[in-house]
Amino acid sequence: MTTSSDVIEDAPEANDDTALPSATLGGEQKRSIEQITLLLFITVPFLALVAAVPLAWGWGVSWLDLGLLVFFYYLGCHGITIGFHRHFTHGSFKAKRPLKIALAIAGSMAVEGPLVRWVADHRKHHKFSDAEGDPHSPWRYGETVPALMKGLWWAHVGWMFDEEQTPQDKYAPDLIKDPVLRTISRQFVLWTGVSLLLPPLIGGLVTMSWWGAFTALFWGSLVRVALLHHVTWSINSICHAVGKRPFKSRDRSGNVWWLAVLSCGESWHNLHHADPTSARHGVERGQLDSSARIIRWFEQLGWAYDVRWPSRSRIDSRRSSDGNGSRRGKATAGTA
Repeated sequence: MTTSSDVIEDAPEANDDTALPSATLGGEQKRSIEQITLLLFITVPFLALVAAVPLAWGWGVSWLDLGLLVFFYYLGCHGITIGFHRHFTHGSFKAKRPLKIALAIAGSMAVEGPLVRWVADHRKHHKFSDAEGDPHSPWRYGETVPALMKGLWWAHVGWMFDEEQTPQDKYAPDLIKDPVLRTISRQFVLWTGVSLLLPPLIGGLVTMSWWGAFTALFWGSLVRVALLHHVTWSINSICHAVGKRPFKSRDRSGNVWWLAVLSCGESWHNLHHADPTSARHGVERGQLDSSARIIRWFEQLGWAYDVRWPSRSRIDSRRSSDGNGSRRGKATAGTA
């Protein structure tokens, strides 16, 4: 099975045999306490998300609570999409040191795991996308309807409970060797606390009430985290099961338009897998990609440089030969 192609860049290799320090508090095996903690971080915000509609109907929701939800949602979302994904994982652009640190912290506040573990998992995903070795392919169990339902659950949530961890020193040695990034990655619990406590702190201070703090915690922390989690996980599950495929890729990544705004442009997933280092994923007219827009602003401010903007010829060279973006047939791993 071929696991590389001309549109996939392998993770940087460690250039010596010196053992690298761990960039996360856990090791390469998920212990029971980690799995229990993960379960709590998934279920508690999800229960809040389920309760959000009836509570909003009964109590109403204030503009302050909605403002906190939207602000912290897009802060964490862009921290993941611009920082963890396009910058740290794929090197779509280079960032000045203050921006690099800010992106690492903003991504950590999305509560999706430590920086180095997130990047290692995603680099492994690209190396084996929708083939044996992919940490979260929805096609893991086959193509029948029952197998796909099981695979979608695995790709969306189940894979995170796998005891096996992606080797960080193999897939993210460049990040581990940076002492500041390694520290931020190891401080994941701290940044999770900051992310969850800032909304109720702001809500309580603005309203000068415990009730204001509570509703801000509910909407600005719990509902916000659950919504961001499921949107992010949908890129792993939904965007590898459905969607149009106008570009050549060796997997089954597709474009899902209705996730574009909530995913900050990540759901234009087919182009991303056809050209992983591209700083822009939504390359066609009308394809909203807020992450690419913000990267452009960073570039104009001089905070980002060497941005890998896709040229029209590069985009056209990756178009699918049938030209209709259909999903007929299964992409074979290892083909360009």
